[in-house]
Amino acid sequence: MSLFRRIGIIARLDKPQILETVGRLTDFLIKQGVEPVLETDLATMMPSPKTSAAPLKELGDHCDLVMVVGGDGSFLGAARAIIDYDIPVLGMNRGTLGFLTDISPIDFEQELEPILRGEYLEEKRFMIEAKIKRQNRPSGEGIALNDLVLHPGKSARMIRFDLFIDDQFVMNQKSDGLIVATPTGSTAYALSAGGPIMLPKLEALVLVPMHPHTLSNRPIVIDADANIRIVVCESNLTYPSVSCDGQLNITAAPGDEIHITRRKGGIRLIHPKNHDFYDVCRTKLGWQSGYRQ
Repeated sequence: MSLFRRIGIIARLDKPQILETVGRLTDFLIKQGVEPVLETDLATMMPSPKTSAAPLKELGDHCDLVMVVGGDGSFLGAARAIIDYDIPVLGMNRGTLGFLTDISPIDFEQELEPILRGEYLEEKRFMIEAKIKRQNRPSGEGIALNDLVLHPGKSARMIRFDLFIDDQFVMNQKSDGLIVATPTGSTAYALSAGGPIMLPKLEALVLVPMHPHTLSNRPIVIDADANIRIVVCESNLTYPSVSCDGQLNITAAPGDEIHITRRKGGIRLIHPKNHDFYDVCRTKLGWQSGYRQ
């Protein structure tokens, strides 16, 4: 008997092979006595009398587990949508890199059966939020599981900004921007920009400068509960953007203050029992896999 009675399914809609995988997945879940609840847009493409449907933002009200079929991008969008629900999330990798999506679409039944029985690993991943103030008034906000990125937007100009951590001045920087990443996001954009890999269980954030004008600027690892304040200098001629997981952009202006903090709550990410973070790094990043004593 499955530990989960109703499982929500979110998937990318632009690839036929993903829809084929979703079809196999729903058939398997029904045979296990589980009711699949498809995200509304997905349900319109795969109508079935044996499945239910719910809007993305309300999916957490209708199920006790969410499965994401796609890549890490699909997973990030799902995480932001269900952040206020205390339900676990499981990813099936139909993308490219797939640090967050563990289950293989090939023979997924063998991996899912023990998970449905309650045999899995669970970990909590925290998220961060950005709130932009313009003349002391709110002008935009967003949340992220991977990273919040200050960048020039469509302009090729560098940005000048002041960085404060817990109200202590850190530096004035001229660069292409700044990446503020969680441990989950340390293997994403921050890694490409020269940041360190952080174990997912760490309670920390990493700040990674993007092409700084001064070569001595290096990534900084700080406490996850620190308060970060970025002041966009008035001298900037462009309106930079704050990107949330690379999917949502908020426009800032010269003189704006960007406040970044840890968001209350988080997501419950589950893995198969044999999940190994270092093995994931070896597989995804091409690390040497030979073991010698």
